[in-house]
Amino acid sequence: MGMIDVGAKPVIKREAEAAGVIHLRTETVAALRRGEIRKGDPLPVAEVAGMTAAKQTHLLIPHCHQILLETVSVRFDVRDTSVEARCLVRAEAKTGVEMEALLGVAMALNTIWDMVKYLEKDPQGQYPETRIDDIRVLWKKKG
Repeated sequence: MGMIDVGAKPVIKREAEAAGVIHLRTETVAALRRGEIRKGDPLPVAEVAGMTAAKQTHLLIPHCHQILLETVSVRFDVRDTSVEARCLVRAEAKTGVEMEALLGVAMALNTIWDMVKYLEKDPQGQYPETRIDDIRVLWKKKG
C-alpha cells in the first residue's frame, strides 16, 4: 500500500491537459464579461488558483508524488452560459502529470464559483443552475 515506487523509472518529458466546465446563469456570464463581479475579475484569480493547486497536488492527493513542474498554464473559454477551464502541465519526471492538470482545472472552476455565487443563488439560497462537470483529461503524452 501507499505510493507507487517509481525509483527505477526513467525521467522523461511528461505533459497532460485537463478541462472542465462550470455552468452559470446567462446573467452571471454577462456580468463577468462586463467586469461587474463584486470580488473582481474571476478569471485571473482562477488562473492563479489553478496554477497553485497543480503545484500543490502532492499535498492534497495522498498517493501523488511531488513533481517539479516546468510549466502550468490555465486558460478559459467564456461561453453564453458556461466557462470552460483548461489546464496544461509539463514536467521532466518519473511519473505522469495528469493529476496536477485535473486538480488545476477543479480549483480554477471552484474559484469562479466562489466569486460569482452571490449572483447564482435563488431566493432560497440554492444553486439550481450552477454546476461543475465534465472534468477530464483531454490528453497526456510522455517521451
